[in-house]
Amino acid sequence: MSRLRPMPRVLGALTLALVTLAGCSSLPREPQPVAVNIVAINDLHGYLQANPFSYKDPQAPGGVRKLAAGGIATLGGMLSQLRQQDPQLLFIGAGDLVGGSPPLSAMWADEPTLDALRQMGMKLSAIGNHELDNGKAEFLRQLNGGCQSSRPDKACQFRPNYPGSGFPYLAANLLDSDTGQPLLPAYRIEEVRGVKVAFVGAVLRDVASVVSAKGMRGLQVADEAQSINQLIPELNAKGVNAIVAVVHQGGATPEPFDKQDCSQLSGDIVDVAKRLDPAVDVLISAHSHQGYLCKVGPLLVTQGNAYGHLLTHLTLQVTPGQHRVTSIQALNLLADPARYPQDQDLAKLQQEVEARSNQVLLQPVGAIAASPIARRADNAGEMPIGDLIADAHLAGGRANGAQIAFMNTGGIRSDLALEPGQTQVNYGQLATLQPFNNNLIAFDLTGRQIEQVLNQQWKGADDANILQVSQGFSYRWDAQRPLDSRVVPGSLRLNGKPLQADGNYRLVMNGFLADGGDRFSLFKSGRNRSDLGLSDLDAMLQYLKAMDQQGQPVGSSTSAGRIQRLN
Repeated sequence: MSRLRPMPRVLGALTLALVTLAGCSSLPREPQPVAVNIVAINDLHGYLQANPFSYKDPQAPGGVRKLAAGGIATLGGMLSQLRQQDPQLLFIGAGDLVGGSPPLSAMWADEPTLDALRQMGMKLSAIGNHELDNGKAEFLRQLNGGCQSSRPDKACQFRPNYPGSGFPYLAANLLDSDTGQPLLPAYRIEEVRGVKVAFVGAVLRDVASVVSAKGMRGLQVADEAQSINQLIPELNAKGVNAIVAVVHQGGATPEPFDKQDCSQLSGDIVDVAKRLDPAVDVLISAHSHQGYLCKVGPLLVTQGNAYGHLLTHLTLQVTPGQHRVTSIQALNLLADPARYPQDQDLAKLQQEVEARSNQVLLQPVGAIAASPIARRADNAGEMPIGDLIADAHLAGGRANGAQIAFMNTGGIRSDLALEPGQTQVNYGQLATLQPFNNNLIAFDLTGRQIEQVLNQQWKGADDANILQVSQGFSYRWDAQRPLDSRVVPGSLRLNGKPLQADGNYRLVMNGFLADGGDRFSLFKSGRNRSDLGLSDLDAMLQYLKAMDQQGQPVGSSTSAGRIQRLN
């Protein structure tokens, strides 16, 4: 028997290394993730200018920092700075980019705002409820361009040829009921550094509760999560490497807007997040005007406040050749004009809009008795500015026999405050306060029906939508009573006298609320309905002028105590 001779030690080591190298060369190399940067804005609502924003800051006086944040020039400057770091950055919207806008944008049919977003390089946006304020046809005009509008006094007045938004809107769950087909594309795929990122849009399922019946005509809405989930096989077949859901629905948390992985998110968006297919990598939300970077289970859910105060910056590490996101970094960036260079082209656009608008917007209207008159609610849900608006609507409806006015808080868009040196509020401030221009509607309900509609104010333990009420009317509610019966029976009073259950009372309110908006469906039961031919804004203008001329300017810095809360 022969014995194998051992190889010399050096030769053996060399042979082993060569074998090892040969083996390594035959193994596939794991692809390295690439960075995809996404910047999102939500609920801009046509705010071209910087506007008030406050947040908790232990280092600020009183623990609250206040500043004017946003403005298109600042937002454009932020994006330019971020693009210096990544020229392939994707800028997207999450809906309500226009609608419910201040008059600086609204008086031009929001075309300057859409022009600004186009200049910022917006790639796409989910549709929000306010894009539908003026109906399907007008939204499609804003999207596609043209001047054939239901608002001929506003459309194509800023520029004679409006070219359209310049970016697509998305909605997986919005159907054109006239055709049975989707009104908009459900998704858009963007390719960055060799990876495909799918953006899937959706609007809130109960959009009909926050858009007028006129605005919803010809439209149907399906469930957000189900509509997105149905698209996952199609997106996978197209080889996408990441899926971003962009849903115009929201929530809230007591945690700071920039807290990483916040954990106390509540609201409708949580249910949507829980039902999304695990293939969705991140959920960009909107609608509730809150700032958060929260986790719902493993899913990151973000929102960037409103009015251009924040930009949400996401960095996804996406693996080429696979549907795999290895990590996501999320930041909510404060749009502080003092921290970023201004985009000069957008600054010029803003200055042009201001110059062409101020002749109308700066017209004085009348004095007010206090400043500011705030929309911050007290413990019962009553707002000083809500009192003032309801009183103005009541005054506008007196000639039609109105006894009680109601106002929905969603239609109140700002405080009312005098600027330094200002002695009278101007038209622009009032049009910012009530931008929707809804006509006032008067009708009759019984005392029993009024109590029933007030009990529609609570949807959940932490979800109250308190109507603002006019002078002379009062009631009490108890937080310990069941959600559908929180109004204390027998507590409703009109001019100090109890409402009679079978008695008839004439109410006045804006047309959106009168048609059952904001889930107050019982208002649709009103009898002897009359359109007063007077807009909510005109009612306020007339009221303030009349009271000032009488030497009795109105408004208070505190609520009037018309609504009382027990427990």
